[in-house]
Parts: sequence; C-alpha cells; structure tokens
Amino acid sequence: MTNTVNSGTTALLTDHYELTMLQAALRSGSASRRAVFEVFARHLPHGRRYGVVAGTGRLLDALERFRFGPDELSFLRENRIVDETTLQYLSSYRFSGDIWGYAEGDVYFPGSPILVVQGTFAESVLLETVVLSILNHDCAIASAASRMVTAAGGPGAAGRPLIEMGSRRTHEEAAVAAARAAYLAGFSSTSNLRARARYGVPSSGTSAHAFTLVHDSERDAFQAQLTSLGTGTTLLVDTFNVEQAVRAAVEVAGPALGAVRIDSGDLPALAVSVRALLDSLGATDTRIILTGDLDEYSIAGLAVAPVDGYGVGTSLVTGSGAPTAALVYKLVARSDQPLADDAATEAEVALRPVAKRSVGKPGRGGRKWAVRERSAAGEATTERIWLTPPSAADLGEHDRPLLQDLVRAGKIVGREPLIDARERHAAVLAELPGYAVQLSRGYPAIPTVFGPDSEES
Repeated sequence: MTNTVNSGTTALLTDHYELTMLQAALRSGSASRRAVFEVFARHLPHGRRYGVVAGTGRLLDALERFRFGPDELSFLRENRIVDETTLQYLSSYRFSGDIWGYAEGDVYFPGSPILVVQGTFAESVLLETVVLSILNHDCAIASAASRMVTAAGGPGAAGRPLIEMGSRRTHEEAAVAAARAAYLAGFSSTSNLRARARYGVPSSGTSAHAFTLVHDSERDAFQAQLTSLGTGTTLLVDTFNVEQAVRAAVEVAGPALGAVRIDSGDLPALAVSVRALLDSLGATDTRIILTGDLDEYSIAGLAVAPVDGYGVGTSLVTGSGAPTAALVYKLVARSDQPLADDAATEAEVALRPVAKRSVGKPGRGGRKWAVRERSAAGEATTERIWLTPPSAADLGEHDRPLLQDLVRAGKIVGREPLIDARERHAAVLAELPGYAVQLSRGYPAIPTVFGPDSEES
C-alpha cells in the first residue's frame, strides 16, 4: 500500500523504533521524565586530526518542520505502527525543550558534545534519526572539504579556489546539502543551482564535452561559447587533443581568454605544458582549472603545478573515504520523576547520569559543558569537557566556551547566515596547531580531557 504524506514535514524522517519506544514509554510513565541526549563522535575517521561541525542550520530548519499532520497520523494509524494513545500525543507534538551546540564551522574532536538536547524523553528521543542523518552527512562532507581547501593552499586569497561539482555522484538532495557544507568549509562555488537558490552558495559552470561534440568542430564550439558568454569564460580543452585545443582557443578568444579546463590525462604534466603553451601564445593571464576525480591528496600533489583552481566531485560528496562522521545520539542523564507541575524551572528536577557499558561502546554519563583551552598566543591546546558548568574562575583568559544556545524552550534562537559559519571555520582553523592540517594519518590535533582531573579520553 502506498500512502501519500506531506513532503513538507520532517516527522517521518525517522526510524520505526523511535515511535515504538515512545509508545512503550507513554505506557510505562517514563515518557515525561526529563532527559539529556548528546551528539558526539567516539573517534575521528581515518586518523584525521579534526572534524568540522556542519548542518546545524539545516537541523534547525528540520526541527521547525517536525510536525505530525493528518496525513502522517493516518499513515501511522493505517499501518498500525503505533496505538491511538501515541497518535494523540503525536498530533500535538512540538519540541519544547532546549538545545545547545557547537557553532557551525567550528571543529570537534573525539568526545566533543557537539549537540546537547534537553527535554522530556518522549520529545527528545523522536529527534535521534533526523539529527544524526543531517549532522553525520554534513559534518563528513565539511570535514573532507576542509582538508581539500587546506591542500589547495588554505581559504581566502592565499589558496587556489575550489568548485564543488559532485551533484551527479550522489542523491539529488544530498547534493544540495553537500554544496552547502563544502562552501562552509571554504569552497568558492558550486555547480548546483538548488544550493544557490536555497542557501545562497555562489554557482558557476560553463560547458561539458557534449557541447563540443554537438558542434561540427572544436573551434565552432569555442566560438559559440565565447559569443554567448564572453572571453572571460572557461573553455574545456581535453575533448580531443589538448595542445591543438589550447591553440584553437587562444586563436578564437585572443589572449584575454579567461581560463581553460582540463578534465583528464596526466594532470600535473598537462598543467605544466599548457601553462608554457598559453604563455608562448601571449595568454599569460589565462587561468588553468583542473577537474577529474580529484581529492585532497591529488590536490596536495599539484601544489607546485601552475594551476589556478580545481573542481571536485565524487571524492567530496562521498566524504573522501569517510561518508559518515560516526556521530551518535546518546542519553546521558535523566530524572527519576517527571517535572512537577508546580516546578518553576528545569533546574528543580535532579538529573542523574546514565550510560551504557557495552563492550567497545562505553558511554560517559552526565550532561557536559565544553571549553576550548587556548594559549596566550591564541593556539588551541585542549578540548576540555566539564561534567559540571564551569564558573568564570575556572576558565583561563583565552579559553573559549563552545556550546551556544540553539533552541530555548522550543523556540529557535541560534539561526545565523551561512557566511558567518564560513568565516568562523577559517578563523577556527587558524587557532589549531600547525600539524592539524597535515594529510598524513595521526592523532587528533588536541587532546580531549574530561573534567579538571586531566583524565584524557
């Protein structure tokens, strides 16, 4: 049976067991117990030295649309997924708790509580899947993108610009999210127009090999593109013979040709020969853009080549070997009783630490507070995770508290422009030790330490 549900809601972007847990908790009376869930990674993938927080803005949008309307309730009823008591609860569902998180663009390390969700067990447990699906994807893409940006020379004018062009290598909606995450991490533009329309990510693009092949000659294709887009355009020169194409491109466009793009072959060698050829033809300002299965390692290997920019697709949208950030959403504290009707504040309900003790996946109970300790020079030294709220006296002059208000009593308060997250990421990278941006496998750039007793995670 096929059911039609409202595509505008995010409520069914969830796992079946979240609703069955809700039903059972409503019956046992534990649904209204106060609970704290935290999102963190036990480790970083592939020996990487930091992760990048991304997807927070998308998560807040998804939370705002997490509603069970008539269509969703009918679907759940007709498929006998939950009982009528649970359907009644869901019909008025609105998250009314609080959420704190690391700011988008910041970095994280093993054990960093990048998101803290506090509310009733019922309203908080329902968010697990939508939270993890967004953050695991976007953090993975942004972490890979950040490595590519540093391999290309770093963000801003100092580095070579990168274009995100992986839309055809992933799910259509994942492509939009990937473009957003890549831009946050320092990519200059995307090929994806939905990402531009939805998030304001700059877009760029010129032509593919099909455009050359549909014309009677390569020269005709170049002329048509130049007539339409002007001499500042980028001509694709590897459809047939690169040298012949470069000569034809300069003959048609003149020395003011904007750029040539090479998508195949021995890219380092071609970059050198094409640069020499362009210079000999007087096109000394014509840029060279390389594309074609690039990743951070091949980009780093091109550092000494005469290249002006890169286009990256498959490797980026698959996380360059780490398609998930391995984040988990775990209950770390809960009350023994629901919040009393006459209680004035959440603080009046005692929350006790809880954690599982399974082999290989032990937890660390208790609500956490995170601080990045920094030296007098502003260099990050420690990811300090406090098990009680640190006072001003506990913090050093240069320490930086990491958790920010995102949702307060159900109201979203932490939205910000994407450009703020992009600028933050560049600033945060600058405060990490120099070896943090090395591509070789290694340990996290700074240690994660729980509490003031210097017990490393």
